Amino acid sequence: MAALQLPLLLLGLFVPLAPTARAADEDPLQDFCVALSPDELEEHQLTLNGLPCKPTAAVQSSDFVSQQLRNPANFTGNLGSAVNLAAAATFGALNTQGLSIARVDYKPRGINPPHVHPRATEVLFLAKGTLLVGFVSTAPANQFFYQTIYAGDLFVFPRGLVHFQFNPDKSKPALAIAALNSQNPGASQLAVALFASDPPLPEEVLETTLGIDDDEVRRLITSVQNTLN
Repeated sequence: MAALQLPLLLLGLFVPLAPTARAADEDPLQDFCVALSPDELEEHQLTLNGLPCKPTAAVQSSDFVSQQLRNPANFTGNLGSAVNLAAAATFGALNTQGLSIARVDYKPRGINPPHVHPRATEVLFLAKGTLLVGFVSTAPANQFFYQTIYAGDLFVFPRGLVHFQFNPDKSKPALAIAALNSQNPGASQLAVALFASDPPLPEEVLETTLGIDDDEVRRLITSVQNTLN
């Protein structure tokens, strides 16, 4: 019995030391790290995983407040949605805190089209209106999880998965607040990545991948570019 207990004891000591998968940004190593302004960054010419911090003595109470989300972002293109993202780059107090927050406005029948956030899980709170929301999983493969949500509801979009939001109402707008567990979540729209990249993807790649001919590829490229203008 004693011979069995020693290996079990050692296992209990070392298992907690095993590396674990991280689900978000690294934990901060100090109470705060307010980001330098773009002008200050340009002056220092630094490249970092994150943003450099202001000296503690230079930090003021006003650094921790922002009016950025009081108003919607400009509606661009023909999608009928506007995303105003407060992240470390626009609200320095978020630097090292592992989160960002967005205001998303939707016109009637507006859509925040299929996209991914490579570095963040998103939880969306619907403040006003109605939305059809959903994402596509990888395991089980390509399963579509979707729901119609109403004012006061929450919905979670897991990290890195394709997801969207659509306002099905023909006359009323919608407003959502989204929290993301990264100070720089990133966003890549699928249609833009495929048909409006710079430089463009080879047409042969798109034709083979999508099973369409070159005329259809060119039509889709033009259509996506027109949607963005």
